Amino acid sequence: MSAPGIAYPTVLVADDSDDIRQVLKRALVIDGYDVVEASNGVEAIEIARQRCPDLILMDLNMPKLDGLAATEKIRELKGKCEYVPIIAMTAFDIYGMKEAALQAGCNAYMDKPLDLARLEKMLRDYLE
Repeated sequence: MSAPGIAYPTVLVADDSDDIRQVLKRALVIDGYDVVEASNGVEAIEIARQRCPDLILMDLNMPKLDGLAATEKIRELKGKCEYVPIIAMTAFDIYGMKEAALQAGCNAYMDKPLDLARLEKMLRDYLE
């Protein structure tokens, strides 16, 4: 829903849950973001390689390649995408998961269910 000639920040939502992707997409589009989606870690890497979004919301528990491994691969990309902010998301907030996400290269960590107000603040902080 972008207006012609206006560049909106692009957010990649990488999550294997179609419901979560749709909720996030709806909220992000209302807030003025362009959204691209990936349903697994392999797709997330390919989208990052092709069009390097301004920020990535990365589910940590996905098929084909989990969010930790996908984040590490994205950090290996050369150019701007090597430094794209990545916010880890997980419903399985087990001991050490936050540290693992940060060590893999994520900039921040959120547990699910997501607090959309907190997410909105994080997006503003990373995209300004």
